[in-house]
Amino acid sequence: MLGLLNPFKWIRRAISLILLIVILIPAYVALQVYNTGHNATPTKSDAIVIMGAAQNNGTPTPILQARINEAKRLYREGYAPRILTVGANQKGDLWTEAQASVKALAKGQIPHSVLSAVNLGKDTLSSTIAYVDVMKAKGYKTVIIVTDGYHCYRAISMANDLGVRATCSPVTTGPGAVDKTGWHYIARETGAYLAYKTA
Repeated sequence: MLGLLNPFKWIRRAISLILLIVILIPAYVALQVYNTGHNATPTKSDAIVIMGAAQNNGTPTPILQARINEAKRLYREGYAPRILTVGANQKGDLWTEAQASVKALAKGQIPHSVLSAVNLGKDTLSSTIAYVDVMKAKGYKTVIIVTDGYHCYRAISMANDLGVRATCSPVTTGPGAVDKTGWHYIARETGAYLAYKTA
């Protein structure tokens, strides 16, 4: 009789272990998303990259404008000698996200000579692949990613996985700042990160 119970005991243990893993891994990633969003700091690098976000006929939306403002601050404080903007256009758009960012930076008196638009990328991974390809072609090895706070962890991971050393400078204003977003953003980023790592 005891021998018959033992297999069930091991099955229960196995199920408990699986459930523990299913809970712990997302919880760990969510904690990393949260901590990175609140504690990420940039280091001097070869380039700053502005992750794309929506634009309206060449005018950045508030979420993109906050990223542009942060990139301007970093450039003026000497964190990097150049800025890459990234992001394609939606169907019917005359402007890409990258072009809208360059236009706004130039209006903000950032010299055209330090700006490069990478007019590719519909999501974080395709945008990262696009700007990393440009960086490698130009011999750049380090990057500061400018994006929303809770997006930093995934954006850094993708850049590092593709062979560039990345830090992040999260926006502190606009709708993507951590004090304007909540657990839904952390949950979304946790899911997106796990999907990326298991793809």
